[in-house]
Amino acid sequence: MLDTLKLRIYQGKQYIKDIKNATVKEKFRGFPIIESDTIDETICPLGAISNNPAAVDMGKCTFCGCCARNTKAVKFTNFYKLASTSREKLIITEGMNEKDFYKSAIEVNKEIKKIFGHSLKLRQVSAGGCNGCEMELNACSNVNFDMGRFGIDFMASPRHADGLVITGPISENMAFALEDCYKSTPDPKIVILTGACAISGGIFQNSQKLNREFISKHKIDLYIPGCPVHPLTFINALLDYLGI
Repeated sequence: MLDTLKLRIYQGKQYIKDIKNATVKEKFRGFPIIESDTIDETICPLGAISNNPAAVDMGKCTFCGCCARNTKAVKFTNFYKLASTSREKLIITEGMNEKDFYKSAIEVNKEIKKIFGHSLKLRQVSAGGCNGCEMELNACSNVNFDMGRFGIDFMASPRHADGLVITGPISENMAFALEDCYKSTPDPKIVILTGACAISGGIFQNSQKLNREFISKHKIDLYIPGCPVHPLTFINALLDYLGI
């Protein structure tokens, strides 16, 4: 027992105390800033860049930095609060900054807050993902980020969950399993798309082996961009959505 107490004192508090104001390294690519009214659309192989007006779609963006390296029209900040309750708000246009985006990106659902504000249990479904986002979601529950202190946890069964967290582009082979998992989750429930693949199909968006009917069939409550999604992005998205 004494050895355990000594070890606890020696290690100190390992978790990030203020998760809402945590800092990330400057090299982290977060919110994109557009500094020109025109951008070469061919720079991005995923079609995340468009013109008229110049825009970057964070739902398609893998944050590879190719556009920033090849043009001065786009630069990335290290602002990590990128989630939105609206798919359209993920499209960033010239003149927008991270503060303006953050103010309006997530709308707190009062009913959801009332029901799940102190305890939110989620079932994560990897629908053909590469395991990148999945690994970051696992990190959300480690000693550093400690998502569980806010009452948010991942569950093994959809029958015990309050909502689904979907990663991956939704392959044909996972379409039925995802739908089955959705039906097994009791109402009321929320659906969260996590990562570029889930939101838009990502690098697989033109593949004939995808079946994304689920996206158009069901209401999506929260979109969380990234490739992969940073744990701070994910946790802050849920806290903001729940109004915590």
